[in-house]
Formats: sequence, C-alpha cells, structure tokens
Amino acid sequence: MRLKNIKGAKDKINKSPYIVQNPEDYKGKYQTLFKNNNKIHLEIGMGKGDFIINMAKKYPNINFIGIEKFDSVILRATQKLENENLQNLKLIRFDAVEIENIFDREIDTIYLNFSDPWPKNRHEDRRLTSRKFLERYDNIFKNKKHIIQKTDNRKLFEFSIKSFTDYNYKIKNISLNLHEDDIDNVETEYEKRFISLGFPIYMIEVEK
Repeated sequence: MRLKNIKGAKDKINKSPYIVQNPEDYKGKYQTLFKNNNKIHLEIGMGKGDFIINMAKKYPNINFIGIEKFDSVILRATQKLENENLQNLKLIRFDAVEIENIFDREIDTIYLNFSDPWPKNRHEDRRLTSRKFLERYDNIFKNKKHIIQKTDNRKLFEFSIKSFTDYNYKIKNISLNLHEDDIDNVETEYEKRFISLGFPIYMIEVEK
C-alpha cells in the first residue's frame, strides 16, 4: 500500500476540501461536519480511494469517511476528487491505532478492504481484525456493530473469521469467491488488480 514519498504531498493534501483538518475536534460530532443526521460509514485503510469515492456516489444518503495513514497514498484520492462535488464524503489522514481519539459512538459500519495481513505471529495485534482492534471499534460504533471485510489473503481471512466469532460477532454474509457470488460489490483499486490475476476475493460481513 505504501508508495514512495512524494515531495509536497502533505501540503497538497491539506488544500483538498475533502480532508478533515484536526479530526479530534469533531470527535462525537461528525454529523455537524456533514450537516445532517445520516448514517456514517467508515473505511479504515482507504488506499487510493476508489472504493470510498464510488460508495459515496452510489449512496448519497449515507455519509462516508475514509482513513489512510500515508500521505503519498491519500494524495491519490484527493487528486481523483478534484472535479467531484460529493457532500457526503470526508477523508482523514490518521493511524487507525488511535482511532478512539477521533470518533466516539457515531459509526454505523466499518469497511476493512485488503488490509495489511501482518503475516508474522508476533504482529497479530496489528491486524485490523485482531481482538485489540475489535475492542477499539466497540468505542466508536453508534449502536449495532457492523463490519465488512474483503481480502485476497486466505490466512488473514481465516484469522478474521475466528477473531470475529471469538468476539461474539455473528456472520451475516460470507464468500470464498466474491466475484462468482451474486453479492452487491463496489471494487477497490487493488481488488481490480487481483481479479485480473485470477485471485479469489474473500468477503465476510459480521454484526452484533
């Protein structure tokens, strides 16, 4: 996911009207930022933005927030938005490890798309579906907890299934090959590449 450093990326990002400056200031009151009471859906690790941008276009009555920690990556998303006017989309340059610092019981759905699998056992807690992260999410969900994950990594997928169920999430939907199943889907930029290479895409939707 990380790209090479791009000179001036931070300054370019901060000029985008889609970027939330000082997101801590909006903790617990993102509805004031969107100026409505619509549901808020959050993508953690939004990459270059294909998914979150197209979701915002497809569902104008839902507010979308994308989080990405690398300047060089989120810059690509802001560039794609230069000629757009999406009132239901905001982007935040932030590390998900500190997600409780910028949200407080206001998120309805979390999307985890092609997250870093952190394959070594000693890095298990860094996976976005680990128990440590599920505990963090508890503090940002508004009511019902709802997570949708997509990945091309079978081991991460298996780990996530166990992590979700151990944490008392119920499986609402699951696919071992998303693009062969009749499931509504908005693709990410990585997903398109994996599909072109013939890799299966795994998906799980859970709630509690």
